[in-house]
Amino acid sequence: MTKKLSRRTFLKKAIGGTLAILGTGSGGYFYSRSIEPTMLDISRHSIKHKAIPSGFDGLKIVQFSDTHLGFQYNLAQFKELMGEINSLDPDIIFFTGDLIDNPNEFKYANQITGALKKLTAPLGKFAVYGNHDHGGYGTDLYRKTMDDSGFAVLLNESRQVKLLDGSSIWIIGIDDAMLGKPDIGLAMASVPDDAFKILLSHAPDLATDASIFPIQLQLSGHSHGGQIQLPFIGPLVTPPHAEKYVEGFYSVGKTDSLTLYVNRGLGTTRLPFRFLSMPEVTVFTLQKTV
Repeated sequence: MTKKLSRRTFLKKAIGGTLAILGTGSGGYFYSRSIEPTMLDISRHSIKHKAIPSGFDGLKIVQFSDTHLGFQYNLAQFKELMGEINSLDPDIIFFTGDLIDNPNEFKYANQITGALKKLTAPLGKFAVYGNHDHGGYGTDLYRKTMDDSGFAVLLNESRQVKLLDGSSIWIIGIDDAMLGKPDIGLAMASVPDDAFKILLSHAPDLATDASIFPIQLQLSGHSHGGQIQLPFIGPLVTPPHAEKYVEGFYSVGKTDSLTLYVNRGLGTTRLPFRFLSMPEVTVFTLQKTV
């Protein structure tokens, strides 16, 4: 079971992170407050697996996550992001949760819809809930925003992505681990065992549970890569359900059968800093192996 992070413990760690940044001097403070949060790392990776159908060889997936609009990340950045993603020419787009930091306080949801509508992906746009999407009475707002933007919100369910040659892969999405009710078994109910499957879970630590199912790839966010990292120490603060898996690739399960990728996200929350944890959009190219 994942250790629950109390509000008091989180605040102590957050204050410690702030002091660490301040300790680097005014230059470090300015960089972490005003420079790194505005940067963008477009990371590119190949996903190789024999279960990938030949028709999907070379397919391009773009994942973005954790914009947390309204805290530090603003609409101008968000609209620019849509252009950046489209310039990558994705076949499929995934959003892995936490769209608005405090949904009940954000006044420009209609502008979010307009921006997200501009994203184009011929094989579909898919999303799952993050904890902030449920928080602040945001559950219905998030669903409407994503539905109106052309995203399929997967709430413990799956979708088949099928090509004209009849080959297909399956996209599986589960609810958030903190404020929702994730059910991988329910989401997998109609998915063939031998299909290539991609699981979308906002919380990366659910990969441990997912690894008992025949799922090849899990994409997550939530961690922000720790948001503040220090050399030789690593991330200072990680949220519940992102304490084991913080950023990048992991092999999970007794036979390392599940590949997990944890995206560092784009926005910030609680503290308006990023240090050695640059905002990220990830591009995955599927490659069939023999």
